[in-house]
Amino acid sequence: MSRPLLSKALVYSGVPGALELAELEIPPLRNDQALVRVDGCTLCGSDLHSLHGRRKVPIPTVLGHEIVGTLVELGDLFPRFDILGQPLSIGSRITWSIVAHCGKCFYCQRGLEQKCEHACKYGHMGFESGYALSGGLAEYCMLAPGTSPIKVPDKMPLELITPASCATATVMAAMHGLAAPPLHQSHIVILGAGMLGLTACAVAKQKGWQKIVVVEPSTSKQALALRFGATDTLTAEDWINVTKGNHGYGCDAVLELSGASSMIAPAIESLRIGGQLVLVGTVFPTPAISVLPEQIVRRQLNLHGVHNYTSQHLVQAVQFLDQYGLGFPLAELVTSWQTLEEVHDWIQRGSTTNAIRLGVKP
Repeated sequence: MSRPLLSKALVYSGVPGALELAELEIPPLRNDQALVRVDGCTLCGSDLHSLHGRRKVPIPTVLGHEIVGTLVELGDLFPRFDILGQPLSIGSRITWSIVAHCGKCFYCQRGLEQKCEHACKYGHMGFESGYALSGGLAEYCMLAPGTSPIKVPDKMPLELITPASCATATVMAAMHGLAAPPLHQSHIVILGAGMLGLTACAVAKQKGWQKIVVVEPSTSKQALALRFGATDTLTAEDWINVTKGNHGYGCDAVLELSGASSMIAPAIESLRIGGQLVLVGTVFPTPAISVLPEQIVRRQLNLHGVHNYTSQHLVQAVQFLDQYGLGFPLAELVTSWQTLEEVHDWIQRGSTTNAIRLGVKP
C-alpha cells in the first residue's frame, strides 16, 4: 500500500464555533515518529470549550485527543513495544497518552510526565510546532517521540475504548490512592454525571465503595448514574441541605468533576475529618472561592488537584475497560458517529448536543 501524502482534517483557527475542512500534508516521518490512521475520536468537554472560545489553545490546530488508531508507518527508532511490553507493528490497533513526554525534564523526573517541559499534547498543538496532524479530527495522526502507546484488544468496541485516553485515564488518576476505607458505609460523593462522573461511578463500584452519591441537576443523568453504580442521586441544592452522610461524620471523599467552582465550598464542608477532595473538572477560568485555612488544618483535610494523567493511569484505564467495561453501559455514552464532513456541517449550522460523547470516524 502506498504511503498517504495528504490527510483530511478539521482545523480550528480561533473563530469560536468554526471549523475549516482542509487537506493537510503528511510530512515524511523522522526516525522517532510514527503515523496512525485514526479509527475513531470522541470529543470531550475540553474540546468543546476550546471550539467555542472558552478555553485557549494554540491556533491553528486540529482538536481531538480521545483517539484510537491503527499504525500505518513506523520510524526506525519508534518503540516496537507498547508500555506493557506488547509488540507493536504495522496494523496494530492502539491508543496513547494525551501527552508525549521527554522523561528527563524537571517535571518528568518528579513523576509529572503530563507537565513535561517539552511535551507534545495531542489535540492541543499549533501548526508551528511541526505537529499539525496531532489531533483526532483528521484521517491521520503523527505520533511524537515520547508517546506512550498501548495496544487495544480487538474485542473492545470502538465506542467503549475511544474515551480511554482522556476520560477513563483521568478518572484513574483522580482515584489514585483513593481506596475505599475497609469499613462499613464507605462514602464517596461524585459531583457531575457527565462522562467523567459516570465513569467514576463505575470505577467506584468496582473498587468497592458502598455509598456512591452523585450530585447532578439533570434528572435523566441522575437516572443514568444509577445504572453506573450510584446508590443515591441528588441535586446540588438537596445535597447542600441534606444532613451529613456516614452517620453524621461526613463523607470520606468528594470528586469534583463538574467544573462548577460554586460546589467546592460545600464539598469541603461535607467532608469528614481526614476526608479528601479531588478537584478535576475546573479546566477553564472560574470565579474565585473562599476557603478557611484553619478548617483545612483542624479537620486534617486533603485537597488535591488532578490535571490529565500519567501513562500508568492509561494502562489502568484500558485494563478496567477490558475487564469490567461491558458490565456497565459505557459504550452507550457515545450516541452517534459522524464523518469529518458531517461534523463540519453540524458545527456550521451552530448545532448543539446533549450527548455525553460525540464520536467521529474520519
